[in-house]
Amino acid sequence: MALFYLTRKEHFNAAHKLYNPSWSREKNDEVFGKCANENWHGHNFELYVTVKGSPNPETGFVVDAKQLSSIIKTFVVDQLDHRNLNLDVPFMKDKLCSIENLVDGIWHQLAPHIPSGATLHCIKLVETPRIYVEYYGE
Repeated sequence: MALFYLTRKEHFNAAHKLYNPSWSREKNDEVFGKCANENWHGHNFELYVTVKGSPNPETGFVVDAKQLSSIIKTFVVDQLDHRNLNLDVPFMKDKLCSIENLVDGIWHQLAPHIPSGATLHCIKLVETPRIYVEYYGE
C-alpha cells in the first residue's frame, strides 16, 4: 500500500531567552548575544507537523486534517501561543530554551496523540526567515 506524508501548518507567537544559569552573565552574553537579553525577545513561529501513513480506504485520508489541526492546537499551540517559553510552558521547565529543545518538547507533546493508522514523521519549526529546525524523532 502507498505511503503518504501529510503536513499541517500552524502558527504561534512566543517569547523566550537563551540563558544558561550555570554561566556568568558575561559568558551568556558572549555565547547567546542579544538572545540572552534579560527582558526576553519574541518570535512569530511557523510550525509544520508531518504525519505519514496509508490512506484510510473509507475516507481516503492518512489523517483528517481538521482532526490533526485540533490535536496540534490543543497540545502545542494553546500551550505556547503568547507565552514566555522559559516561564509559562511546563514541558520546557528546566530546559535551555533553544529551538532544538522546543522542537523536541513539541514532538513529545504530539506523538502520543496522532490517530492510529498514522505516525508522526517530522516537525519543522521556523523561528525566523533564516532559522528553522527539522526533527524526525531520532
